[in-house]
Amino acid sequence: MSDTTLFKMSRVESLWERLVNAALQKDRTGEAAAAAAGGGPGQGGRDIDDILRAADELQVEDPIIARILCEHACSLAEKLDPNSEDRGLLQFRTGLMSVIKQNTEKRAVGTIDRSQDINRLQGFYQRYREKNNVGTLKEEEKQLRESGAFTDELERKTVERKRVLANLQVLEHVLKHVSKEIFEELNHVYDSDAAMSEGTCIAYNIVPLDAPVRANATTAFPEVQAAVAALKYFPGLPKLPAEFPIPATRNADMLDFLHYIFGFQRDSVCNQREHIVLLLSNEQSRLNSPGETERKLGDDAVSNVFLKSLDNYIKWCDYLCIQHSWSNLESISGEKKLLYLSLYFLIWGEAANIRFLPECLCYIFHHMVREMDEILRQQVARPAASCGSDDGVCVSFLDHVIAPLYEVVSAEAFNNGNGRVPHSAWRNYDDFNEYFWSLQSFELGWPWRTSSSFFQKPIPRRKFEVKTGREKHGGKTSFVEHRTFLHLYHSFHRLWIFLAMTFQALAIVAFNEKSLASRKTLREILSLGPTYVVMKFFKSVLDVIIMYGAYSTTRRLAVIRMFLRFIWLGLASVFISFLYVRALQEDSKPNSDSVMFKLYVILIAIYGGVQLFSSILMRVPTCHNIANKCDGWTLIRFFKWMWRQERHYVGRGMYERTSDYIKYLLFWLVVLSAKFSFAYFLQIEPLVSPTRMIVKHGNYSTLTVASLWAPVVAIYLLDIHIFYTLVSAFLGFLLCVRARLGKIRSLEEIHKQFKKFPGAFIKALHVPITDRTCDPSHEVLDKKNRVEAAHFAPFWNQIIKCLREEDYITDFEMDLLLMPKSSGSRLVQWPLFLLSNKILLATEIAAESKSEEEIVKRIEKDVFMKYAVEEVYYSLERVLITTLEAEGKFWADRIFRDIQDNITMRTVHLDFHLKKLSLVITKVTALLGVLKENETPEHATGATKALQDLYNVILVEILAADMRDQYDTWNLLARARNEGRLFTKLRWPKDPEMKALVKRLYSLLTINDSTAQHVPRNLEARRRLQFFTNSLFMDVPQPKPVHQMLSFSVFTPYCSEVVLYSMSELTNRNEDGISILFYLQKTYPDEWKNFLARIGQDENALEGDLHNERDILELRFWASYRGQTLARTVRGMMYYRKALMLQSYLERKAGRDEESTLHGNDPTDAKGFELSPEARAQADLKFTYVVTCQMYGRQKEDQKPEAADIALLMQRNEALRIAYIDVVDTLKEGKSHKEYYSKLVKADISGKDKEVYSIRLPGDPKLGQCKTENQNHAIVFTRGNALQTIDMNQDNYFEEALKMRNLLEEFDQDHGIRPPTILGVREHVFTGSVSSLGSFISNQETSFATLGQRVLAKPLKIRMHYGHSDIFDRVFHITRGGISKASRVINASEDIFAGFNSILRQGNITHHEYIQVGKGRDVGLSQISLLEGKVAGGNGEQVLSRDVYRLGQFLDFFRMMSFYFTTVGLYFCTMLTVLTLYIFLYGKAYLALSGVGATIQERDILVNNTALSAALSAQFLFQIGVFTAVPMFLGFILEQGFLQAIVSFTTMQFQLCTVFFTFSLGTRAHYFGRTLLHGGASVCQQYQATQRGFVVKHVKFSENYRLYARSHFVKGMEVILLLVVYIAYGNDEAGSVSYVLLTVSSCFLAFSWLFAPYLFNPSGFERQKMVEDFKEWRNWLFYRGGGIGVEGAESWEAWWEEELSHIGTLSGRIVETILSLRFFIFQYGIVYKLNLHGSDTSFAVYGWSWAAFAMILVLFKVFALVQKIAVNLRLVLRFIQGLALLVALAGIIVAVVLTELSVTDIFACVLLAFVPTGWGILSIACAWKPVSKRIGVWESVRSLAWLYDAGMGMLIFLPVALFSWFRPSKHV
Repeated sequence: MSDTTLFKMSRVESLWERLVNAALQKDRTGEAAAAAAGGGPGQGGRDIDDILRAADELQVEDPIIARILCEHACSLAEKLDPNSEDRGLLQFRTGLMSVIKQNTEKRAVGTIDRSQDINRLQGFYQRYREKNNVGTLKEEEKQLRESGAFTDELERKTVERKRVLANLQVLEHVLKHVSKEIFEELNHVYDSDAAMSEGTCIAYNIVPLDAPVRANATTAFPEVQAAVAALKYFPGLPKLPAEFPIPATRNADMLDFLHYIFGFQRDSVCNQREHIVLLLSNEQSRLNSPGETERKLGDDAVSNVFLKSLDNYIKWCDYLCIQHSWSNLESISGEKKLLYLSLYFLIWGEAANIRFLPECLCYIFHHMVREMDEILRQQVARPAASCGSDDGVCVSFLDHVIAPLYEVVSAEAFNNGNGRVPHSAWRNYDDFNEYFWSLQSFELGWPWRTSSSFFQKPIPRRKFEVKTGREKHGGKTSFVEHRTFLHLYHSFHRLWIFLAMTFQALAIVAFNEKSLASRKTLREILSLGPTYVVMKFFKSVLDVIIMYGAYSTTRRLAVIRMFLRFIWLGLASVFISFLYVRALQEDSKPNSDSVMFKLYVILIAIYGGVQLFSSILMRVPTCHNIANKCDGWTLIRFFKWMWRQERHYVGRGMYERTSDYIKYLLFWLVVLSAKFSFAYFLQIEPLVSPTRMIVKHGNYSTLTVASLWAPVVAIYLLDIHIFYTLVSAFLGFLLCVRARLGKIRSLEEIHKQFKKFPGAFIKALHVPITDRTCDPSHEVLDKKNRVEAAHFAPFWNQIIKCLREEDYITDFEMDLLLMPKSSGSRLVQWPLFLLSNKILLATEIAAESKSEEEIVKRIEKDVFMKYAVEEVYYSLERVLITTLEAEGKFWADRIFRDIQDNITMRTVHLDFHLKKLSLVITKVTALLGVLKENETPEHATGATKALQDLYNVILVEILAADMRDQYDTWNLLARARNEGRLFTKLRWPKDPEMKALVKRLYSLLTINDSTAQHVPRNLEARRRLQFFTNSLFMDVPQPKPVHQMLSFSVFTPYCSEVVLYSMSELTNRNEDGISILFYLQKTYPDEWKNFLARIGQDENALEGDLHNERDILELRFWASYRGQTLARTVRGMMYYRKALMLQSYLERKAGRDEESTLHGNDPTDAKGFELSPEARAQADLKFTYVVTCQMYGRQKEDQKPEAADIALLMQRNEALRIAYIDVVDTLKEGKSHKEYYSKLVKADISGKDKEVYSIRLPGDPKLGQCKTENQNHAIVFTRGNALQTIDMNQDNYFEEALKMRNLLEEFDQDHGIRPPTILGVREHVFTGSVSSLGSFISNQETSFATLGQRVLAKPLKIRMHYGHSDIFDRVFHITRGGISKASRVINASEDIFAGFNSILRQGNITHHEYIQVGKGRDVGLSQISLLEGKVAGGNGEQVLSRDVYRLGQFLDFFRMMSFYFTTVGLYFCTMLTVLTLYIFLYGKAYLALSGVGATIQERDILVNNTALSAALSAQFLFQIGVFTAVPMFLGFILEQGFLQAIVSFTTMQFQLCTVFFTFSLGTRAHYFGRTLLHGGASVCQQYQATQRGFVVKHVKFSENYRLYARSHFVKGMEVILLLVVYIAYGNDEAGSVSYVLLTVSSCFLAFSWLFAPYLFNPSGFERQKMVEDFKEWRNWLFYRGGGIGVEGAESWEAWWEEELSHIGTLSGRIVETILSLRFFIFQYGIVYKLNLHGSDTSFAVYGWSWAAFAMILVLFKVFALVQKIAVNLRLVLRFIQGLALLVALAGIIVAVVLTELSVTDIFACVLLAFVPTGWGILSIACAWKPVSKRIGVWESVRSLAWLYDAGMGMLIFLPVALFSWFRPSKHV
């Protein structure tokens, strides 16, 4: 049963249940079930089941045959393991036999003659085949199946075929067992029937290369046939052995040759064969002009694919200065190129985890090509030595080439302690790959020399520690990721040197009072020289330190260079500093002509000039190319190494076009000008005078000046990001306006601009239509408009139908929005919503106007009114002429002829009474109302009466007197009227086209404007239509026909998230009585009603009213499509295929000729496009969708609902492919061994998974980051030139899928000096309507994904890949390591490293906003915080990575700054914002406690200080998110308009968005800093899959406390404590700006950090919830148990231990200790402010305070002993505790009475002095946990920590509880 699909398993289980119930009269549980599950019945039982089923079906046709079958089943039942003693099996067999015998007895009537049973079976077998026409049934079903269409007809055919074949197989099975001799003529029949069974069909993915398929249309394309023919076995190849198996459906090809000699796996070869065929065929189709059908692959196609695929190998050889595997590229034949190409992809396809080592693959390919060349010289092929065993029997590329590499990589990965071991202690993927960047790698030899240190595995010593054995074990390569903050300086030293030198220069100018021309100022300015060389020397010191651990494996020249730079810069620092000091000494002498000073100036000028000249020279691409070509010269390379940059395989040639350089240079000049102007005039200059005064008068000048300047310096480092944010926001806004992104921003704009849509669509998204004339006449323009409208209509209508299928619009709205086909019509027919009410208005105009000219003029002012009048006129004429017969038809024809004549002579207003026209409209409406119904006698009578009424109105009311007389004189009409037969003969409109015309005409006359002007009403439908129509007017590349477009794949990783909501998940209610379905019904009420209407239910129906299984399934999909589920993602991505099918179908029909649109068969009719075999095949060649469900195999085995849901998705989406890891237990050398397979499956109409490929892996593929490893194993199953990465929380839309081929053309557009390698795509966050937090995240994400990324791509040229929806140049990336990086923890943000890798390897990343995809985000605060913590921790790990270091080193200065401030610099500035607040507050606390503040205030030194106010203002605005809001507000203006933007922004403020952004600031700062200090493993482990569900659950107080206690609550309490100290002891004027800003911003930040989790918590202030939360929190707090098995959610002690687990290194403990020392400042300062001591400032006072603190600790220890003391001593302890308390109280009272000690002093000591001191001691003790345990104080530390957590929790809980008591409202 394990090898069947879930659908098949469910069917078999039901049959087994039927059998066992009949036999044992009990459910399939207990012993019988155990017997069945344990394999008791086995295959024999399944045979019995099939035989009994066939007997039941054949009973009616032939009872004797049914009896024979039952008897045979009985004999089989008797043979079911007769020796088994298993009681369950015996019961099963006995019960089964009793059932069979009863059935046999029922079928046996009279005497049974068994002598002719065999003959009867044989005869019945033949008659049954002939009766059911098995051959034809097979062929018909096969053709339908190969067409790829899962239709009802196919399902019916398949079910019928399976039933017939199953019965035939049973008959054959019985015949073989009851007869020893079978006629030979029947053998062939048996074989033929067996071949028709599903299991014997060869599965294929897209192109049936090995399968015997004739009807699949993919093989009919000439380019596919050419690609297949090009891979054939050419004469130069050695012959294959005769025993080598080749499928009968094809001839041998070059991949078979490679398969044989290198031992590649069969399925891997099949997979790559299709991969290469599709690459070649797509390249051929792009090179061929339309209409070419040559079935020979062009040389250009082969060369293009060859060069692109092997480009990395060619560059690798050039870098190492080694000869390529071929001597001359031009001399290689096409067959040889294909052979090399095939070999490379076969290596890549089977490399598994080694695909992350692209240069290692180059090394393997290099040697295997040479090995293959040796084999090519022979006549007969032989296995390669590198892939064969010693005995030559086993030839396996996987076992002999990949496995040794995998084993050492996995050994390193498994010994990293799940990321807890320092990165410097183990080799990651990058270390292994970079080993192949040097010629030293060739020491590994070929075949592998496994004795090399490279293959030595680490030796694990103990848990979480790895001893690497450096004498035998290869160390790190090229770079070591030591955990230190200094990486920020090491990677971006140029930025820090620039900022430091600029600050120094500005300060010098400010202190010299702007006298730039003075000699003194110039002399001090020249001090920048020593600053520069000293900072460069510090960088070289870091080089030496950080490279520790990689010296043994790094290139010797690189190590020598590093030490030479260290020595050189060290000497230069000493020399320059000495020279400058001597110059100053000589220059200070009177009348001195300093030679040293001149020499110093000359040296500085020469160095600066050389640097400037080289920088300018390197801006020229030609100079860059020359420099790169000179890399082979040792001298040039040496100077480049010494002065410019290190030399690595990556990071070379990272320059941009000169024009692009100038653009981002100007951008940064604006930013830096604003930044330095602000710094000088508002920060530095105002502090000059106060500084001088403090130095002159102060006794504490050093610390006072430091407290004054520290916040200014912090803001100086921070505000550059502020100015970058502002400038990029405004620039992005201007670029957006230029791109016409906000052209259509409302429904009214759609109405106004709709006439332009067809032309814009044809220009932007349609292949060019041939123009036969340039005549600008009205007739030609009208014809052109009709052609454009005809081509636009099918696409627009399909968009509208998709909106209806998605339940965004009603059926009525769909009718209003659909656009009729304009082909064959004399005018364009616009959608009804544009023409509503136009006829009524035109009627009023006609009645009011006095002349025909006035009527025409007024109607033509409204273009759609004109179209409506014309359409009604011509349509009514057609309806009447078609419907009426005889005299009636004559009357209608005469009426319209007279009207036309009057229009020509301009006498309409004379011959017709137009004021009565409304009566005609009324009668016509009545007539159409009857005609639109089905024909019945009643309707026919009604139509006749309506026509007579119309005749009377026209005759009496409309026609003028003379016209009326003419009609009365017609004998024919008069006679027919008098006889009552004028309108009795009617031809009822039955033709679908005519019925649609009548219905549309009726709607035109009845729909009023109030109904249509707001269509569609759904906001999401409006947004999508607005964006789509707006994109038609944007600049997009001209699309190519589907036949010639680039092919692409979509790739979605899936782990265990929700696939499809089950009914139980939807209907289960939470503690508040709210279910997910109820929540969705209230959130999307209109969509719920639309859904009910779509399935035929009343709009008031409830989910309980749905009893039909189909309706229940549709309900599950409806709900899942509104969540973040895999079902939603799959539906959205499959729109690509639907769009391609429609485009391909219409292109094939139209032939791109407008004449065919107007005459003959309608080429714009899209009916049936989804069933077109050619359109489906073309779409399959261009689009592939692979979902890599890593756990699918295990889910199937465990029979989890996710597996069944995934299978259901495959059934509903035939092009969907599922890749997964299958784990198989095998025996190897007598031991259990797991084998891992990467499998690809597709759907079968019968509900089975059809396995397409199964590729064995060298081991467990999950060595690093799970998502990346999940992608890597399945990427071999993707196809095409491009690859779009889509996460399973994303969505897509049909109208956006239409633009995909435009977007793919961007790869061939001019985007700079290099072609694009990643195309960025705009994202729309669809969870914005779910909650207020969802809207905040949505708006923030939109501003980043639009304004931010737009500027990053152009002009900054530094956009990266951010993990979603981007489109990769697939071949570029799969040959360079993949689409992400996988090393554990260091690549925690795995996706962004794809962007880093692309840029470092000379890629180019662009951004495009005319297309969008949907994206879901977390919508609950806890989900958002965990995700932001993961991202912040990932950025902390990025700081340590070699990719960030190399980008910081190799990018030019301005691109480097762009890169810094948009990646790790963003998070560093965020952390610096929080640190700046601490610097302010601690500086103020120092001034207040030391008394210096009062002295300064008395002397008015800092009164109205501009610098302090400016610094505080900048910090305050950044802190509350004002600068983050600027891009958001500009985005609102652009897409909503100014007034609506103000409304939206104000609404967000009332929703407390500022509180959320401030809280988010703390989250990012905490996790970024903690990751840099202690590592990111804990952060990554804490972030678990949140399922991205709906926020319908109240979060408990204890859960919020656990999540935010250390990241927010502790820091918020510290800020409040600092504020209290500042307010209590400070002397600032309460009205000063700095005081207000400091207190307001700090209070706001503390409030946000402490209470945001409760403000954004559903039912957060409900009284009953608060009571329950307090009980739960108290239980959690007092449950002190910890240890193994106890989780943090159960016990405070377990949670506390988890919170300390991240501190594990010596450096981390030291840093934590240093940071904790700040808490001792409070006690030191406050004790001197007590009234008790007066003016005594001796150190003894501080000592006595520690004595008091020690007494408090002793008292605490006494009270904490109650749980540890023996029971019999507790009474004594109670007495001691009471006595101690009384003594303490008495001592306090005596001190208050007899001394100057006041009650205020007591509170100040306890709350402001001793509480922070205790926390500081506690923090230090926790940091040194092993020492605390060793000295025996850990229990006391834990008790103290519990007391602090209990107290802090109560302080937070009390305000929340108080508010809930007086304000028992809910905040959702």
